[in-house]
Amino acid sequence: MGKIKFTDSRGRSIVLYGAPFRVYNAVGFDQVGANNQMQSAPYQDGATFIDTVMDVRDMSIELKVTGRDEKEFLGNKQLLSSVFNPKLGLGLLQHENAAGKKQIQVVADGLPVFLKSSGNNGGKSQKVVINLIAPDPYWKSLTITEEPAFKPLFEFPFEGEFEMGMQRDRRIITNDGDAPAPIQVEFFGPALNPKIINNTTGEYIKVNQQLLEGERMLIDTKDGQKSVFFVYENGEKRNVFNWIDLSSSFFELQIGENDIEYTADSDIQGTIVNISYSKLYTAV
Repeated sequence: MGKIKFTDSRGRSIVLYGAPFRVYNAVGFDQVGANNQMQSAPYQDGATFIDTVMDVRDMSIELKVTGRDEKEFLGNKQLLSSVFNPKLGLGLLQHENAAGKKQIQVVADGLPVFLKSSGNNGGKSQKVVINLIAPDPYWKSLTITEEPAFKPLFEFPFEGEFEMGMQRDRRIITNDGDAPAPIQVEFFGPALNPKIINNTTGEYIKVNQQLLEGERMLIDTKDGQKSVFFVYENGEKRNVFNWIDLSSSFFELQIGENDIEYTADSDIQGTIVNISYSKLYTAV
């Protein structure tokens, strides 16, 4: 079954593994529906396949809540109802087993359903069903951050920082997940018109702006969250979506190898570009 942990939007966490919350069944962790998109022309036999869209993931967790005495038992029941409160919106569900740890954002589909209770060695116990909905059906790996563009090779024991290295403006990123993965890009100045290219697909993201030393840019390519923010030295963020070159594409990492290259209209020696992403999976 694995270990299940849920964290609500307030940051409160609850672990469903062993007493006092022992899970005995979980549904929807490995199953999700799909909708095949097709179209037909007049007089066409059959249809032409266009794409497949994954459905919203419906999940349920069946468990037994227990307590050493009535007070603890009632407190644990209240904790379940408080943390799995649908009014709190999306929370983070994590699942861990021998294959690793994956996570998915879910919202409770109603309050936990407490079934008929029974005694438990002088304490109390009750079966509970928790229904959840994951709007984004993919399980995600923990966030992976690629190495920065500049990789130091040598350091000298002088006072202050002094190092020699090589510029890494190109790298291969392998996405061995089940679907293309959105990326988060972090450009650090100085850089003039920084550009990141996926040579595998020919897509790129270019920012028509000069970044000074101490300034940085944050780009997110996830559907529904596509954004471009400029971050000043004091940490203040500013929406600068209009700085993106019109021919840019908010690309994702395709399944398999992705040849990623970083360029700019200025010397990029020492410039750092961080690329973060999570691999997407259809099941745990």
